[in-house]
Amino acid sequence: MLRTFSICAFLFIQSGLSLHADAPNHSAILPKARGDDWWVQRADNINKNVSETPNTELIFIGDSITQGWEGAGKDVWAKRYASRKAVNLGIGGDRTQHVLHRLQNGNLEGISPKVAVVMIGTNNSNGYDNTAKQIAEGVGEIVNTLRTKVPKTKILLLGIFPRGENINDQRGKLLQINQILAKHDDDDFVRFLDIGHHFINEAGLIPGEIMPDYLHLSPLGYEIWADAIAPHLGELTGEGGDDALTDSPVLGDWIFVIEGPDGNQVEMPLKIIVEDGEVTGMIGSSEDRQFPIKNAALKGNTISFTAARDRPDGGQMVYKISGVLKEEDKFEGTVSTEMEGLEIERPWKARRAK
Repeated sequence: MLRTFSICAFLFIQSGLSLHADAPNHSAILPKARGDDWWVQRADNINKNVSETPNTELIFIGDSITQGWEGAGKDVWAKRYASRKAVNLGIGGDRTQHVLHRLQNGNLEGISPKVAVVMIGTNNSNGYDNTAKQIAEGVGEIVNTLRTKVPKTKILLLGIFPRGENINDQRGKLLQINQILAKHDDDDFVRFLDIGHHFINEAGLIPGEIMPDYLHLSPLGYEIWADAIAPHLGELTGEGGDDALTDSPVLGDWIFVIEGPDGNQVEMPLKIIVEDGEVTGMIGSSEDRQFPIKNAALKGNTISFTAARDRPDGGQMVYKISGVLKEEDKFEGTVSTEMEGLEIERPWKARRAK
C-alpha cells in the first residue's frame, strides 16, 4: 500500500512540475482566432484593406498599441505613413497566437511590403499567462512566418514597450523578452530595435503625457514612436541611411531665437549632430542649462525633435520642435508644449552660429 502511494505521489509531483515547464506546444506559438464578433470584423476589414492595397509598402503588426495609429496616432500616421501606402495590422487585445493566425489567414495575401514593423507580446505577459521564453518564441514564430510568406520584406522588430508608471516586475519580464528578441537581428532582413527608453524619464517613470494609462500612447507618444524609427525605416526601405543623415545641411551649431514671456527675443545655442546613426544634440538657454534633443527625425531640409525640462512642481515640460531650412544659414519653425491643459505654439527662427 505504501509503495502504491509513493508511486502515485511521484506521478502527481511530476505532473505538477510539468505544468510549470515550457511545453513544446504552448499557447504563444499556436495560431488561434478570437471568437469576438468585433475581432472577426476587424480582421476581415484588415484583409480587405490589404486586398485593396496590393502595392503596400509598409505594414505595422501588433495589438491595441498598433491599432492606436488610427486613434491617438492618426495625425502622425496621416503625416508620416499615409503617402507610403501603409496598412495597419493592429488589433486591440491580440497576443502572439492571434497575430500568427491572422498572418496565415489573409493579412499578407497578395502583398510584398518593403518593411513590416512588428511590436507584439505585451498581452501575453500578464501574470502567468506565458513565460518570457514562451513569449519570445511566439514573436519568433511571427518573424519566421513573415520570412516565409513575404520573403522580400524587411522586418523592423521592435522591443515590447515598457508599461506601468513605476519600475515593476512586468517591465522586467518584458526586458528579458527583448533581450531574446535582439538575437533575431541578422544584419540583413531582420533588424531589432528597442525604443522603450524614449518613453521613460530619468527616474525610470513613464510620464502620463506619453502614456496616459501607462500602457497606451498619447499623440505625443506616437510622435516619439515615429521619430525613433524614422532613420531605420529610411535605411530598410532604401529611402536614405547614414550617408543621407551625415550630409544633411541641417546639422551643425545654431543660435535658436524665440520670443520670451516678456516679449523680448531669447537666444540659445542649438547643436544638431548624428551619433551612432541617430540624430541627436543639445538645446538650452545657457552653457550650463542644456537639454538633450530626443526623438529626432531628419528628412531633407526638415527636422523635428523633442526636448524636456523638469518642472519646479514635479513632472516634465515637453517641447515639440519642428523646423525647415529656408536658406543655407536660416531656419524657421514652431515649438509647442502643453500648459495647464492647453496646447501652446510659438514660432522660432535660427541662424548659423559663427
